[in-house]
Amino acid sequence: MGFYVNPGNVNFKEIVKDDYVDKTGLISVVNSTIGTRGRLSCISRPRRFGKSYAAKMLAAYYDCSCDSHVLFDGLAVSLDPSYEEHINKYHVLYLDITGFMSDTSLAGLTSYIKERVIKDLHKTFPAIPSEDSMKEYLASIVDETGRQFIAIIDEWDAPIRDPDSTPETQKNFLEFLRSLFKSDITQRVFAAAYMTGILPIKKDGTQSAISEFWEYTIIRPKRFAPYEGFLEEEVREVCEKNHVSFEKMRDWYNGYHLVTVDGDMIPVYNPNSVMRASIDGDFQSYWSQSSAVNGAADYINLNFDGLGEAAERLTAGLEVSYDTQEFQNDLTSFQSADDVLTLLTYFGYLTYDMERGVGWLPNYEVRTEFGRMIHRVTHDGTVRRLKESEQLLQDIIAGNEDAVAASIQNVHMRESAPLWYNNEQALRAVVKLAFFTYRDHYVKLEELPGGTGYADLAYIPKKLDPSPVMIIELKAGGTPEEAIAQMRSRNYQTSLDGFGTDVLLVSITYEKGDKTKPHHCRIERISLTEDVSAGKTN
Repeated sequence: MGFYVNPGNVNFKEIVKDDYVDKTGLISVVNSTIGTRGRLSCISRPRRFGKSYAAKMLAAYYDCSCDSHVLFDGLAVSLDPSYEEHINKYHVLYLDITGFMSDTSLAGLTSYIKERVIKDLHKTFPAIPSEDSMKEYLASIVDETGRQFIAIIDEWDAPIRDPDSTPETQKNFLEFLRSLFKSDITQRVFAAAYMTGILPIKKDGTQSAISEFWEYTIIRPKRFAPYEGFLEEEVREVCEKNHVSFEKMRDWYNGYHLVTVDGDMIPVYNPNSVMRASIDGDFQSYWSQSSAVNGAADYINLNFDGLGEAAERLTAGLEVSYDTQEFQNDLTSFQSADDVLTLLTYFGYLTYDMERGVGWLPNYEVRTEFGRMIHRVTHDGTVRRLKESEQLLQDIIAGNEDAVAASIQNVHMRESAPLWYNNEQALRAVVKLAFFTYRDHYVKLEELPGGTGYADLAYIPKKLDPSPVMIIELKAGGTPEEAIAQMRSRNYQTSLDGFGTDVLLVSITYEKGDKTKPHHCRIERISLTEDVSAGKTN
């Protein structure tokens, strides 16, 4: 048993001792690639999405230096016809690139990896003469033992993502990968390869720098989609086992939507956050504990047209359109706002619908972190609108109706194209944009059921925040007094018991089809103990 070569199954043995969610179906997918043109798989997904767990699982399954039946019998893969054919039948080359980087400089990374692997090969196979060339040494071992290797490379893109990385460092590292997986002995040595990272493989011009790999990204996961995170039924089982609320878990951590090879859209949860919340019993953001997202505000601050506006729309809970095709898969070759938004997708900040070409913040956890980040954005327009949004909240609470009407009108005119000026969804988007800093104080609810109807938008103050509940509607035609009367008659506030004592009913009206006419606002404060239908206070 070696360190990089045939590392055994001890790492996976530790994993299955905990509350293990059975993702061994991934092994069946990798088995199906062995000996085929698609034998080299590169899987890119955000940090904390179980990449290292998967790598350790695969190493334990394929490693011929141990017997792993006791770990896998009874799990999903054991029911697959390929189970016995491949379990513990291969040499394993296991490279955790971040581990190498912690022991050497970036400039010497490639040489250090080769040196350490050759030393480990010699220790594991002392009877086989050592070679100066790592790939030729691997080929000799295959010839002598009659067993091929399964290559497992975890965090392959760490040298690409490192802020101190240079073009020369990246070039040398990519050449090292090419020497293994784009050579005349690749098929002879490797039965399959499973390579993970956050970013897809660095592009060389318009093509992948290691074109032999079949890539499966968080945007295009294809047959690996069910193993990119936790599926809903898996999360439900975790919640039942740990006696925590599935509904709350769904609100906090659901929201990534991935397309399978059949074209089905499946919801996926962040595994790390789900397990932490279920074990600790504490629903919070575990996102900020991921180093991959540190400095995301710096990318949002890049001077590209439309980037600040996109950040505002995302913070407001709206979708943004962008093209992911031109991104060069590194942290330096940005050419447009589309590239930055694509990077945020690979980091896990956004989830992306390829068919519609739009992305959005996936869940409450990420929205919370993104809302914090927006305050570090320095775009002049964003800074100005941050102040406008914060002032709008103050004006509503203070009852400054004319100021509120003017503020909403400015956003309505700025953001709505003529054809969409009276569109219902566009109007709702106007309100969301106007209140895009609400996460400092509020939780937003849409289509709030209450009384005899549904309120368009309700803003509920966060725990211990003294701000009043706000129910807001934007109406075309009529007077704000009529809109307030309608809101009161429908008793929206009946579903808000326990969220505070006061509710602000806010109506903004405007004349349909005429941007030249001013908007009007009416604000009324009512008590949650008030019997609105009777017009009395209990």
